[in-house]
Amino acid sequence: MERSKQKQLHQSDMKAANATDGSVNGHFEAIGKMTNRTGGPQGAPVETNSQQSSVMESWKEERTRSMEDNEISLPSLAAAYTTILRGLGEDPQRQGLLKTPWRAATAMQFFTKGYQEKIIDVLNDAIFDEDHDEMVIVKDIDMFSMCEHHLVPIFGRVHIGYLPNKRVLGLSKLARIVEIYSRRLQVQERLTKQIAVAITEALQPAGVGVVIEATHMCMVMRGVQKMNSKTVTSTMLGVFREDPKTRDEFLTLIRS
Repeated sequence: MERSKQKQLHQSDMKAANATDGSVNGHFEAIGKMTNRTGGPQGAPVETNSQQSSVMESWKEERTRSMEDNEISLPSLAAAYTTILRGLGEDPQRQGLLKTPWRAATAMQFFTKGYQEKIIDVLNDAIFDEDHDEMVIVKDIDMFSMCEHHLVPIFGRVHIGYLPNKRVLGLSKLARIVEIYSRRLQVQERLTKQIAVAITEALQPAGVGVVIEATHMCMVMRGVQKMNSKTVTSTMLGVFREDPKTRDEFLTLIRS
């Protein structure tokens, strides 16, 4: 009887949580509907509503932290690094390691500083009305991130293109969007989509294309140890997904 009551309470809590998520994050659901309506190129697999929902779920919660949070958490992070050093068989009290836990904790906060920033704060007054309807591309944007599976670096280049719809974005802001999402614990596939969706939300352009080429140190210095391996991911939205000519133009220009 007690188990039955607990199960009913759990189901009620889950329904309430889902309802709250839907109201707070309706803009992501709208993008999912827009993508489903336009579809992909002929012959490409079409994502179902459940597949799109699972992808959007990972973007619903805007994870942020403040400078005050950094100050509060720094001692506990440093203590954790001290524990790691002991676990590795090292002596945290020897001269070369005395300040290492604090240095490492501060460095990790910098590596993940994207959690401290919001897209809306970065874009502020950088969206301009402009009657320009040709492709805008910023390529070879340096990117550094951290693999969320092994906590080792990912680094490479990001190429961004979009087709304006009466509005353009300050060029440096494209690099700032890359910085916000890359300076987090990431997988490359999600990073690529987050950048494309952020630009789509900000500008409502006719289309967006994002390509990332990156080296993953989890493949270079451990595991398979393939020194020259690179991972390439892409996200195409709007006409970049629907129109092969637009997509080909973008891919040709970023290779030139």
